[in-house]
Amino acid sequence: MTYTFKKGALYRMPTHFGPSLGPRQGPDESRYHGPVQEATTYSVRFRSAAAALEALLPPGFALAGEPIVSVNATYMTGIEWLAGRGYNFLCVEIPAEFRGAVDQVRGAFQLVIWENLADPIVTGREDVGFAKIYGELPPPRIRPNLVHCSAGWFGFTFLDMKLVDLVEDRSPLPTPNDGTLHLKYFPKTGSDDEADACYPVLMTHAANNQDVQTLGRWQGSGKVTFHPAEWEDLPTFFPIVNTLAALPVEEFVGASKVMRIGTSPVFYRQGGTNPARILR
Repeated sequence: MTYTFKKGALYRMPTHFGPSLGPRQGPDESRYHGPVQEATTYSVRFRSAAAALEALLPPGFALAGEPIVSVNATYMTGIEWLAGRGYNFLCVEIPAEFRGAVDQVRGAFQLVIWENLADPIVTGREDVGFAKIYGELPPPRIRPNLVHCSAGWFGFTFLDMKLVDLVEDRSPLPTPNDGTLHLKYFPKTGSDDEADACYPVLMTHAANNQDVQTLGRWQGSGKVTFHPAEWEDLPTFFPIVNTLAALPVEEFVGASKVMRIGTSPVFYRQGGTNPARILR
């Protein structure tokens, strides 16, 4: 007798072994609520050309506000759904808005996210629609008055990011936007140009969640460099790096460090509901 899919349970391939484990479903289909997750994010921002950024947005989206590119390197530990382990990720995002027939929202459109662990890549792509790919993301090198973050793949360093002159920032927290914006896309099996899924997604921003506490913030200066690559260097994503490397950099407009602790809605279904939703 073949198996049947259990109603209300989350599945990913392979489905033959029952409901899948991950950030949105634990053992016995339980939910995670652990408050011990810690994250430190280093960010560098630069002003670019509006036309260059608009060319990276899918239909239905528009640039919102100034053409600022944010490059964020986050290092996490104590993640409950990984049994206390952690991972790192690097995200490139721009301010955008989506105006559909039903929804009008504004947030950070995440162009690409590199992560150094397969589990959050698979679950983030399939469950939510985040544009995640693999990258080598070593811990930052921290020296007096200098933080150096880097990213690579099979030994090729495609990003260097440096922050200096970080001083504590005690100003009020910025007003949160609607969340992060994404385009979920999966190709249709057996077709070269059709999609099984292609739709915009809003993920509720962690700043909207009362379970996330900001432990400290610092502001300073910084610089980020994407190193152009050949196909041999990055055979599956050199166009991504080269496109980012070619973005005009009119000026660097600041750098920051943020330390947080708590349970982000990015990872958990709160009260049985998923914080991500399709935009229409």
